[in-house]
Parts: sequence; structure tokens; C-alpha cells
Amino acid sequence: MEIKTLTVEEVTLVELAGEVDANTVPMVQEKVLPLALPSTKIIIDLTKVSYMSSAGLRILLTLYRQTYAQDGKLVLVGLSSEIQDIMSVTGFLDFFTTCETLESGLKVLK
Repeated sequence: MEIKTLTVEEVTLVELAGEVDANTVPMVQEKVLPLALPSTKIIIDLTKVSYMSSAGLRILLTLYRQTYAQDGKLVLVGLSSEIQDIMSVTGFLDFFTTCETLESGLKVLK
């Protein structure tokens, strides 16, 4: 699991690469959850995520709840068709704003 964080136009961009599962979720939790600050805008780029387990879905939901509890905004970009299908079936897509590209995600947060 590789996690890169940078700021683009007042938006915190988190790029995840690899598999998000029970083994890697603690690292995601440690590096990503602290970014959910008051009024923050976060994009999670999942373009390079090849697999996401239920533990990965839970950490995304936790991040969503923390972000919105502090009047922040969260956008997911680059979901593979497999991850999108899983999120759709489980009802998780109802919570998230999703975009296909980073550029479209940035536009949503402006």
C-alpha cells in the first residue's frame, strides 16, 4: 500500500495505490483520518487501487462521517468498475460524491 498526500488548490488530495484490505487499513487510518479537519476538502484518488475489502469500505465510511461531521467535503475519484459495483450493492455509493477524474473532482469541490 502506498499513500501520497498533497494539496491542490486548497484541496487535500490523497492518492492510494495497492490493495485496501485488513492488512493495509491501519496504515490508511493512521495517515488519512487525521486529514478530516473542520471545513476541509478531501479527494481520495482510488485510480491505482486494485482491490478493496469490507475493511476498506469501512475506513472510507469512517472518513466520510468524520469529514461531514466537521462541515467538510469528500470526493472519491477513479473507482474501478469492481469497486464501484461493490459500493453500489452495499449502498455505500449513496454516501459519496464520485468523479471519474481528478479534474472533475476538483471542480465539484470549488
